[in-house]
Amino acid sequence: MTARSGDSSGRSIPWIVVTGVLVAALSLRGPIVAPTPVLGEIEQDLGIGAAAAGLLTTAPVLMFALLTPLAALVIRRAGAELALLLSLSGVLLGTFVRALPGFGWMLAGMVVIGASVTIGNVVIPVIIRRDVPPARVGFVTAAYAATLNVGSLLTSLLTAPIASVIGWQLALLVWSGITVAGIALWGVHVRRSRRAGDEWGDRYSGRSAPAEPGARLDLDPATVTGPLPVVGARSAGAGGSILTRPVTWLLVASFAGQTTIYYALSTWLPTIAADELGTDATTSGALASLYQGVGIFGALLIPVLTRFTPRIVPATVICVSWLVLTTGLLVAPELLWLWVSIGALGHSGGFVVIFTALVAVARSDAEAAGMSALVQGGGYAVGALGAPFLGALHQLTGDWTLGLAVMLGLSVVYCVVLLAALAASRRATA
Repeated sequence: MTARSGDSSGRSIPWIVVTGVLVAALSLRGPIVAPTPVLGEIEQDLGIGAAAAGLLTTAPVLMFALLTPLAALVIRRAGAELALLLSLSGVLLGTFVRALPGFGWMLAGMVVIGASVTIGNVVIPVIIRRDVPPARVGFVTAAYAATLNVGSLLTSLLTAPIASVIGWQLALLVWSGITVAGIALWGVHVRRSRRAGDEWGDRYSGRSAPAEPGARLDLDPATVTGPLPVVGARSAGAGGSILTRPVTWLLVASFAGQTTIYYALSTWLPTIAADELGTDATTSGALASLYQGVGIFGALLIPVLTRFTPRIVPATVICVSWLVLTTGLLVAPELLWLWVSIGALGHSGGFVVIFTALVAVARSDAEAAGMSALVQGGGYAVGALGAPFLGALHQLTGDWTLGLAVMLGLSVVYCVVLLAALAASRRATA
């Protein structure tokens, strides 16, 4: 990736690019969450158990872990703009494959969606870092994170009522309309970029010659393997492998705990609401949508706390929110709406805190990229087990008590590890 030269902090935000990124972001989480409000109906219609149903959200997360390096290679070969277009096209294809009859096709569609979303996860930070003025990167990244939650909110809130009218198969297919809109908008940008000689990339990246959207990017795949642009890492000597640094493994464990609890609860919250409160699918989906909706606020709040308060403050807010969520679901499920609203701060903000600490302890950009890839790969690999594990415990016991107790235990471990990671990062940067 070519570094941006000069101070572009006073330049305006390229709104065409940002709009395209935000519309695309609606399709990078929503399709994964979409089946969860109708998971009970899917189990019944397809004749599968809770553990198998949990695989529907596990498969995309596993793709995040396995395919991030490959996604970086795709971006290098195709260029950032075409890579994002490919990502959205893959999500659209996976949505249609998922609609074919049978659990096998549904699982295959989720794998295709996960593989395609992986490309989008990697390429959007590249586009933000390249095209947005440095002073605006934090704002646009926060807007991107919030929009990811908007996509999840819409599918969580509306899939069940749509399914009650047209059936869950067609209800899942309806969301392809958002992806089509993203493809159309980003396609317009690609054509404009071709005609203008990639105006935005030239303006903000410091390139001396125009580049076509499909041109090879001058970047190492490792430099884009991060959910946030890996910038600002301190330059220093290598000082040993990242594998020998305790802070690396504390960050891996933190992200693993974060993703495990998040995807387990995201998958099963509508079902938990229906079982514990006796609500119908529409009401259960609406209650669960608070988990995604309040996350929009958390995605904006935690970066502000991170910037203006000591690191321990946002970390404490996140830990408290996870503990309140899991404890509340276990002891007072009738207040589920309150617990998921508080817990949303944890799942949207933990992401920011973990990777802010990562950037702070990295001693070079290359080390930051390597740590980011390791943290994501290990974290998503473990996190993929959360949904089927919680589903299997429910299937084994017939209720959610044991599973929620395990989630509470994982939350305690997560908080201990996260605070230990922040303490280690402070020592490393002292």
